[in-house]
Parts: sequence; structure tokens; C-alpha cells
Amino acid sequence: MNNALPPADELRLIDGELAQLDARRAQLLNRRAWLVHTLQALGTLGAGQAGAHGPAWPAEPAPWAAPASGPSAQNVLLTLGGILLTIAAIAFTVVSWGHLGIGGRSVVLGLVTAAALATPVLLLRRGLTATAEAVAVLGLVLTVLDAYALRRAALPDTDAVRYAAVAAGVLAAVWSGYGLLLRRLRTPLPVAVVAAQLPLPLWALGTDASLAATVWATLATAAFDVALALMAKPVAVRATAATGAVLTGGWSLLAAGWLSLMADSPALALEPGLLLLAAGGLALGAAWREPSTAPVTAAVAGLAGVAAAGGVVRTMVPASWVVPGFLLCAVALLAVVRIPVPRGVRTGFCVASGLVHAMATVLALPFALLTAARPLSGIGSVWSGAPTSETALPGLSTALPILVMVAVVLWAAPRLLPALPLPRAAVTCAALVLTCCAGFALTAHPSLPYGGTLALRVLLVTAMLTVAVLADRGSFGAGRAGVVPVAGRPATEAAAPPRAGGPLALTGLVCAVAGALSVAALSLASRPATFTVLAVLGVVSAVAAVASRGVAPAAVTACAAVVWGAGLVGATAASAGLPARQAGLALLAVPAATALLAARLRPHPVALPVELTGAAAGLVALGLAVPHAPTLALALALAGVIAAGTALRADRRPFAGYAAVVLFVVATWVRLAASDVSAPEAYTIPVTVPALAVGLLRRRRDPEASSWTAYGAGLAATLVPSLIAAWGDVHWLRPLLLGVAALALTLAGARLRLQAPMVLGGLALGLDALHELAPYVVQVVGALPRWLPPAVAGLLLLAVGATYERRLHDARRLRETLSRMR
Repeated sequence: MNNALPPADELRLIDGELAQLDARRAQLLNRRAWLVHTLQALGTLGAGQAGAHGPAWPAEPAPWAAPASGPSAQNVLLTLGGILLTIAAIAFTVVSWGHLGIGGRSVVLGLVTAAALATPVLLLRRGLTATAEAVAVLGLVLTVLDAYALRRAALPDTDAVRYAAVAAGVLAAVWSGYGLLLRRLRTPLPVAVVAAQLPLPLWALGTDASLAATVWATLATAAFDVALALMAKPVAVRATAATGAVLTGGWSLLAAGWLSLMADSPALALEPGLLLLAAGGLALGAAWREPSTAPVTAAVAGLAGVAAAGGVVRTMVPASWVVPGFLLCAVALLAVVRIPVPRGVRTGFCVASGLVHAMATVLALPFALLTAARPLSGIGSVWSGAPTSETALPGLSTALPILVMVAVVLWAAPRLLPALPLPRAAVTCAALVLTCCAGFALTAHPSLPYGGTLALRVLLVTAMLTVAVLADRGSFGAGRAGVVPVAGRPATEAAAPPRAGGPLALTGLVCAVAGALSVAALSLASRPATFTVLAVLGVVSAVAAVASRGVAPAAVTACAAVVWGAGLVGATAASAGLPARQAGLALLAVPAATALLAARLRPHPVALPVELTGAAAGLVALGLAVPHAPTLALALALAGVIAAGTALRADRRPFAGYAAVVLFVVATWVRLAASDVSAPEAYTIPVTVPALAVGLLRRRRDPEASSWTAYGAGLAATLVPSLIAAWGDVHWLRPLLLGVAALALTLAGARLRLQAPMVLGGLALGLDALHELAPYVVQVVGALPRWLPPAVAGLLLLAVGATYERRLHDARRLRETLSRMR
């Protein structure tokens, strides 16, 4: 086929035509779908014809769409008409209309109101329910305007608030009667319930009653709402009454709580307490009658009872015991749960008591946590002398009894209150955390000496570790914490160790680790205390690691033992007066020991975490040696020896072998730099030659071995130091020799299809050439116009974009070629 167009242009032309065809097809399908829908609506198209020529696509909106349905349009028109009539009535009554005074307007408005209220009767008889509803709403609005006009015309001297209270009551009664007479109307009865919310509170405000009297009035309104919500049949009335009960009852609770907090004596706290009890009794009655909302309303009742009792107790105890007083009331509420009550009520009381316990814990927990973290602030003054005693934080005297009480309740709740719907595992874990926090808060008492504080905290950490160990074993709180006992498992499953600790074990482990860090930081104030505490923590952690059956507790405690051992090594070096760089050399004993231990524990899952912890200690050792280059070189070499020893294990050989090579090479570079060596080749070539010989032998024995494994380390040992020296050399001989050697290495790698020589030689050759050309490039760039580099860059981007696919193909070919090399 002869074609004058180039292939690329022809391809773009075909793609454009196909896109136009797709767009036209979609347009026709949309039009067809609309036609099918229209014909089906007219009944002239069968179901089989609709799908004869393909699926019906969603029709796009068109200007000839069907008009809105009758009922929806009717509702919109009625609503708009009612709104406009209401606005007109308000303007007629309030503003004015013509020459009529307020009396004349009142008479006219009364007649219109009577007509508006009577019209729905006729409309309902004819079945026009929606129209009757709209006219009835207009009549209800007119009754409000009638009340306003009556006061302006006949009772202008009456108090506005009192008149509003009476008017709201009268309107509520009128609308209720109207709604009961015309039961098909849905609006009058809910509106009457809304109006009934106002009479008592407005009357209390109008008589300048106290806040307590106003609260009594709103409580009475809330009681009316609760009764109506429980007994009324129309759903709209019940929903409106329930909303009113929530609003009026909620405001009453808040106001009564405020009055209780402001009371200065038991006598003044008595009336707010009675208000709270009345509100709580109202909520409790609703919970008893309505099971669906019983948990929420019973919780409100429980909180109201706690606030009532606690408000009276608050006025009789010191300020530091106010929160514990409320907490005691919440504990007493838990005792009520043992009485036979509906399940929803019991759940609500449990929630109320739990909320009080949670709020008290939130107030007390920060003081305990600050006490535990306080020793961290003294890390900067190591071995400055043991303090005589630890000054307690303000507020700790209040936090301690709160933590103790909450912890005791949490420990006892699952056993003493079995009927409570409690998450057992979460409760037990929370009790353990609070017990640990209370213990640390207790040991911060100023009367305890420094040594006593340390001893008690070490015992507490030991206890937490014991809990963690026993809970894996399934012998401590297994039933309460949700851990399956080992004895209850099949014989084959019980013989195998669990893969992870249960919630209680993990919680005890976290508490133990956090407490151990605090104790270790506190022990840094005294040299004897440091050695004693670190040794005890190390022994206890090691014993826990051996005794643990769970993977997580064993791994964490074993790693903790390594950390405390590293701390002992560092403390010993510091006690001997060694500088930091030499202390780093001593610290390398830790990764060496963990490497040996991991080799011994090879099948155990704890081996890898222990080894990684030791490696982290090795990184710290290298960091301590950084300021002194000769010591750093020695430390790197020793680390390389440890890594090489680890590489003897088959399971660690890949990673540890590469790490050993890197450490040895870096140690060599650091040593050369520290010795001010200007010709590193004299030191690196004797290492490179035997390394390449060993690699050659390895390749002969194992032709499948990678060239990086065989030759990478040996080549890098010379190329990298020589390249660094060449970049700092102002003469031409070294860069020339390095470039020749790198070129030869690159060509040899390409000829023998070896990846490592080709890549390393090519990188060295490129960097060496860049070093030689850099001064001239700088000069040329400085002589060029400033607009030229951006222009060149733009052209380059255009060229790359125009040949994008070709460049991708070339890159893939290069990657495939490199991947085929060894």
C-alpha cells in the first residue's frame, strides 16, 4: 500500500478519527437511551425492542425533560403561599395598614384568624389535606399575632414577660384542642408542645425568682415533656416532647450543677442537690419506661446522683479531697448495680460511674507521669550526689488516693460485679497501669530517702516483669484478662509456646520498661546507685527473658538486659576515667557479646532482637569515637571484625559480609586520612591485589557467583581512595593514571561481561573526567550569555520529549544488559 504520509503522522491521523467516532457513538447512544425511555413511558415500545440494539446508556439531561410531579409542586406552592401570607399578616399587625389603629387591626385580625382556623374543616371534608395543613399553619401564626395585638390594644400596662408566659400557656391549650379536634392535621399538636415549654420558665423570670426557682420551673416542664413523650401516640408529638425534655432537662442539670459547685456550706448545697436528684429521678423514670434509651438516660441519672451527693461532700472536706469525694460517690453508685434492675438501667449506671472514674483518672494521671519522668531532667548532672529526698510535685497528694481508689475498683469490678457488661481484658490492663502509676507516685513521698525510693521502684519494676512472665504462662489473671489458659488447650497446642503475649502480659511489659527507664535515670545521681541499679535491672531482665514463654516479652526483656549491660560497660569506663573515644572502644564489647549469644540462640526468635540491640550499642560506640580519627579507624576495624565473625553464620552471611567489607574499607580510609597520607595507592593496592585474587578463585569455584561479591570490595578499596585523592590533587599525573586504570577496568568489564568492574570503572572514569573538565566548564559558562543555558535546557527537554519512547526503550535495553552481567 502506497502512502505519502510518514508512519508517525498516519498513526496520529488514525487515532484522531477513532476518537471522533467514539465521541459520536456515545452521543448517539445517549440519544437512543432517551428515545427508548420516552417510548416506554408512552407504551409504544416493548421491553425486547429496548435492548435489541445494545445497552441503554444513561440519558443526559435535556431541556425537554418531564415536568415536576404534581404533589411536590403543590407542596412548594403551598409553602411559598403560606410564607407570603404570614409575612403580610405580620406587616399588617406590627407595622400598620392604612388609617386603622391597633384596635381596628385587632378586630380585623381576629376575624381573619377565625376564618383561617375554620377553613381547614371544610378543606378536610373535601380531601384537600395539604391545603388544609397550610391554612391551619397560617391560622396558628395568626393566633400569635392576635395575642400580640390584644396586649397592645387592651393590656398595655402588663408585664411583658408575664404576659408572654400566660399567652404561651393559652396558645398551647388552644392549639392542643384544635389539634385534637382535627386529628388529620399534623402540625397543631407538635406546635402546642413547643408552646408548652415557655409558660413556667417565663413566669419564673417574670417574677424575678432566683436561679433555683427557675430550675424548678424548667424541671417541671421537663417532667411534662417526659410524660408526654412516653404516653403520646403521634410520632411527631413524641419526638417534639423528647427534644423538649432533653433541652429543658439538660439546662436544669447544668444550672443545678453550677449552683452545687458555688455552694459554700452543706446547707447551701442541699437545694442544688435536691434539684440534681429530681432531675436524676426524672431520667431514671424515663429509663425504666423506655428500654431503647435506657442506657443513655440511666447514665444521666447516675451522673446527676453522683453530682448531688458529691456536691454536699465537697463542702465538708478539704480541697485536696474534693475529687476523691466525688469518686467515692461513683463507687457507691456501682454498689447500686447489684440490685435487680433492668439491663439498660444497670448499663447506664455502669457508664456513669465509669465516666466519673475516667475524669478523676485524667485529673490525677499527669501528676504520676510527671513524677515518673522527673528523673530524666537530671541526666545532665550525672553522679552529682544523691539527693536527701525527692520533693513531691504539687497535687500529688490528691492524685495518689485517686489512682489507688480507681485501681482497686478496676481490680475488684470483674469479680464483685459480674453482672456489669465490662470488657474484662481492658479493665484488668487499665488496673495494672494505674497500679504502676500509683506505686511510682507513692515512692515519690518526701519522707522516703533516696535509697528507699530506688529500692521500692526496682521492686515495682520487678513486679511488673513478674506479671508479664506469669500472664504468658497463663497462670496470672488469665480468666479476667481474656488470656486463654494453657491448661484449657489441647495437649499438642499447650506444648507449643505462644507466639505473642496476651494483653495483660504486654501491659505489664510496657509498665516495666517505662518504670525501668525512670529508675535508671534516677540512679544516675549517685555512682554506687548507678552500678547497683543497672546490675539488678540487668539480672532481673535476663531472668525474665529466660522465664518468658511469649515471644514479645522474651524479646523485650532480653533486649532490655542488653541495654542495661551496655549501661554497665559505659558506667565502668566513665568510673575508670576513660575519655569518650576510649569508652566507645570498650562499648564494642556489647555487640561482640550479643553476636556470640545470638549464635548460641540461633533457633530461638529472641536471637535477632538481641543481635540488633547489640548492633545499636555498636553504633553508639562509633559515635563516641568520631571526634578522634585514629580511634574511629580502630573502632571501625573492630566492628568489621565483629561483622566478619557474624558472617561465618550462613543465615547472617549476606548482610554481615557486606557490612564487614564496608567497615573495613571505611576504617582504611579514615586511617589514611588521619595519617595525612598523600599517596593512598601504596596502602590500598596491597589490599586490592589479594582481594582480587581471592575473588578470582571464588569465581573459578562458583561461576554463578556475582562479580560484586568477588571483585567489588577489592576494586573499591583502591578506586575510592584514589578518586578522593585525585579530586584534591592539582597535578596531572594522578588523574591521568586513575583515568587510564578506570578506562581499562571498564573495557575489561564490558569484554568479560562483569557488572562490578564495568560499573565501578565507569563511575571512576566519569568522576575523574568531570574533575579535569570542571575548571574549563566554569570558564566557558562564565563567558556565555545568560540566556543561553536556559535556551539549551529547553531545547534539550524538547528533544527528550520528542524521542521519549525511544529513550525509554534504550534505557530498558541498558538495564537488561546490566542485569545479564554477573
